[in-house]
Amino acid sequence: MARDFYEVLGVERKASDDEIKKAYRRLARDNHPDTHPDDPAAEDRFKEIQSAYDTLSDEGKRREYDSGGRFDPRNFAGGFTADIGDIFSTLFNRGAGGRGAPSGLAGRDLRAEVSLDFDQAMRGCEVSVTVPKQATCGTCAGSGAKPGTQPKVCPRCEGRGIDAQSQGFFSISQPCPMCGGRGAVIEDPCPTCQGSGLTQQQKRYRVSIPAGVHDGSRIRVAGKGEDGPQGGPAGDLYVVTRVAASPVFKQRSDGHLEVRVPITIPEAVRGATIEVPTLDGVKRIRVQPGTQHGTVQRLRGEGPAEPGGRGRRDIHYRLEVEIPSQLSGDAEKAVDKLADALNGHDPRAAIMTRANTTAKGAKMDGDR
Repeated sequence: MARDFYEVLGVERKASDDEIKKAYRRLARDNHPDTHPDDPAAEDRFKEIQSAYDTLSDEGKRREYDSGGRFDPRNFAGGFTADIGDIFSTLFNRGAGGRGAPSGLAGRDLRAEVSLDFDQAMRGCEVSVTVPKQATCGTCAGSGAKPGTQPKVCPRCEGRGIDAQSQGFFSISQPCPMCGGRGAVIEDPCPTCQGSGLTQQQKRYRVSIPAGVHDGSRIRVAGKGEDGPQGGPAGDLYVVTRVAASPVFKQRSDGHLEVRVPITIPEAVRGATIEVPTLDGVKRIRVQPGTQHGTVQRLRGEGPAEPGGRGRRDIHYRLEVEIPSQLSGDAEKAVDKLADALNGHDPRAAIMTRANTTAKGAKMDGDR
């Protein structure tokens, strides 16, 4: 059975219209299926929240709901308090938008992409975003009726928005076929929107991009999606960032940055202090003697901003020993001297020993 609608929205039975609207917007935002793509139950929760709001935000429907025309789970021991059909009416009284949409239905969320250079993404910026959207008709102010006229109470459902049919013990309800569940009909539709209350418009918004976003980050702009039909709350706008690659810094999957830093053979062998780039300029790091190719060192707090302003991430420096492709005569002599000084050291001796041992073991097992 459907839960009590006040319980669904988490409000008291004496809650004001404003408290109900605030509770709905918070719950709809937190439980929207788009924000929980891996949760199969998210859509059911969202539908339940929407059904509760559709009823409690409408003065007539709320008065009828409060009068006892519903099944109250807390009164289960006493049986049905009245017509169970009203439960189904609230669950199914949802249109697809336009003239037949019930009052209070939320507008669709929208998505837009913005292109940023790497510096904009790291430091944050403000961008202009233009989106095509269904917005409230300026001619009829969203009523759908021609200026100077008003929608009329639906003669079939008498404003309830539902069409109930008795099926034995139960009364099954569905959206009224004449008014589409709205509870009102428009006899003289607005010439601009043809009665839908919405028109296609281009809207431009200034959107603040926080520092530290990466390619594919989503920024929610509340209330800037499509307007809700018949005065319902607007959806949200989600701005997706497309960040250009940097010639120096690479964004890692964990949010930190990485930089490839070439070092010379003498620097790797003897150690050195070298300069490396940061987002704010240049810093020095120490290359330890005997540094191997691919060694990673880190500067903490020099990377992009953490989400929510919780400090900064790190920069990782991958040290890569640079081998010259050509040597001068003096360089070749120096290399020869180094080889002599190493006295025939073979860096592959250990791995070859392990390989030979493994091969011998396998041969002995085969001979058995």
